[in-house]
Order: sequence, then structure tokens, then C-alpha cells
Amino acid sequence: MTLLEEIPGEIFREASIPVLETKRLALRAPRLEDAKTVAALVNDRRIAENVARIPHPYKKADAESFIAGANKPGSEAVFLITLHDETIIGACGLTMQDKLQEQVPELGYWLGVKYWGKGYATEALHAVIDYAFTDLGYPALTAAARVTNPLSRRVLEKCGFQWTGVGLCRIRAINSSAPIDRFRLERGIWSAIKTWGR
Repeated sequence: MTLLEEIPGEIFREASIPVLETKRLALRAPRLEDAKTVAALVNDRRIAENVARIPHPYKKADAESFIAGANKPGSEAVFLITLHDETIIGACGLTMQDKLQEQVPELGYWLGVKYWGKGYATEALHAVIDYAFTDLGYPALTAAARVTNPLSRRVLEKCGFQWTGVGLCRIRAINSSAPIDRFRLERGIWSAIKTWGR
């Protein structure tokens, strides 16, 4: 390939997202060859009912569409969560919700059911929060959890998010809106938490 040739979109998008490493995990950009594994993990109603944009049933074509749309310039930052042996266990990312208001992205995530309750979500979100505040320079992050999902609420609280109110969110899998708790994390609070944790 010469410098004059066009760089394929998938390679460019993957290169724009760093690999984030934690003690047990590596977070990286999704690739089209991940679609079958992602579809198998996400095709669980317990996941879909708690995430706004995931349909149920979730097919390989849905995963391919998700991956093809991920990490385009000016959009969201999407990471697959993997164990160090490359096993895909979930995904997380940052999405700009309303470009007319303050530039504060929303943090979202999901994990395959068999990986729940092992601390992986908290560990992955710590890495993405560091990336958002340190590398991307955001002043704050928002997040939401269905009121019927106390485990997700607990993950956000362990990451320092503070409850800011309630609202409604359209959940694609149930084809309806559901009540959610809204959360926010300021960069200064995150810095203090990291300092206290040392």
C-alpha cells in the first residue's frame, strides 16, 4: 500500500482507538471478524432489556452493523472488552447524546451474562473513564441504568458516578420506554477518587 492509496475504513477506525489494558482485561476496537462472537454473547434478553439500542433477538447481521458503525470520526468511541487471552466478554463506549448542549458523553456498557458478578464491568469502566478524562479531555461523563437493574447502578456508583435524577429511555428490545436512573461523574471527582485509592 502506498501513501496515495485509500486506507480501508475498518483499519482507520481501529487505529483511531487505543488498546486500553487493565490487570485482567484489554479493551480494543471491534473488528468485523468479531461479529459472530458478539452476536452469541448479546443474544440474551437479560442484556437487551437493559441496554437502549440492542434489539432482541440479536443476530450476526446486527453485530456486523454495530461494528461497521463503530468508531467513525466524530461519533462514539467503542471498545470490546476482552480477557488477556483474547476472549470477548462485552463492550463499552462513549457516545455524544445531544450536540446542542454541553459536550458531555454518555458511558454505556454490557457484559455477557456468564461474566456478570466478577468485577469486570467496574475494571473496564475505570479504563474508559481514565481515557475519557485524560486522553479526550472531557469535563464530565453521564450514564444511566434501568431502575430494575441494581447491579448496573452499583457498578456506576463504584466508579464514582453520582445520581442526578430519573428519566425515561426508549429500550429497543422491549419496544417501549422504561424508567432509568441518571448519573454524572465530574473529572475532579474522578481525580480525587484515584488519589484516595492510592
